[in-house]
Amino acid sequence: MSAATTRSRTPDRLCAEAVDLARAAAEEAAAPGVVGEHTGLVSEGDRVVTHFFECKELGYRGWRWAVTVARASRAKVVTLDEAVLLPGPDALLAPEWVPWSERLRPGDLGPGDLLPTESEDLRLEPGYSGEDEPPVHSAVSEEMAELAEAEDAEVTAGAPATLPAAPTRGSISAVAEELGMRRARVLSRYGLHLAADRWEEAFGPRTPMAQAAPAPCVSCGFLLPLGGSLGQAFGVCANEFAPADGRVVSLAYGCGGHSEAAVMPKPPQPAAPVIDETRVDPFPLRPAPDSGSVPTITDESTAELGHS
Repeated sequence: MSAATTRSRTPDRLCAEAVDLARAAAEEAAAPGVVGEHTGLVSEGDRVVTHFFECKELGYRGWRWAVTVARASRAKVVTLDEAVLLPGPDALLAPEWVPWSERLRPGDLGPGDLLPTESEDLRLEPGYSGEDEPPVHSAVSEEMAELAEAEDAEVTAGAPATLPAAPTRGSISAVAEELGMRRARVLSRYGLHLAADRWEEAFGPRTPMAQAAPAPCVSCGFLLPLGGSLGQAFGVCANEFAPADGRVVSLAYGCGGHSEAAVMPKPPQPAAPVIDETRVDPFPLRPAPDSGSVPTITDESTAELGHS
């Protein structure tokens, strides 16, 4: 270990004894009465020492005032370097700052709030390619020039080929705007997958409600089908009493509000009795002697009772 390293770890005696100078600097930088007891010091280098004082400011638990003093070589006067408020090992710190784009959660957007979308958002893609649109300072084709010249004779100053910029009429963006399809960006395949996964998790076949449903939504009369590629797997529930009313639900989702849930099967009806009128069943008026229902009595036993 070198001598310079040994000197840097050993606090300078004069700087270590300058506690009053350090406290006065801390009290000057802080509000009155918030500088507490001296809690220690640390050597920052040759003839450089930092003194720590307890901070009594409300809301700064564990923080401390750090005052650094220094002394020039061969000098006996200690001078002030800086006084700052620093967190200690057990200081109460604010949570790490997170960008708003990562803090935002579904449902946080309120009335009047604006949510900007990044230009390179993977969930979106261009609504139209623009490949057929001519550059800004290029001349249009001969056929398009004749058409634009005939239609824009009263608007343009000359033929489109002689203009500094090509007319926007007839471009792909203008046609898309006339057809009502001019959206700068639409959902990309990645954005469709994200939306499908989110809807599947909220109102999908693996939810407890769907597991106990009598039938899936694909056979429900309250289901409004969606257009586009997502219509093959999702729809909108229109049952006001269903838990997913007005929500996008999976076709495999289901609930107790299914339109056919109350259509119960009819109870089985017993068959009408069949009477065979061509056959006669004899019914004896008296039981047969050998049937066992009447005991056999001899004439001798009845004679004693006065029966003949």
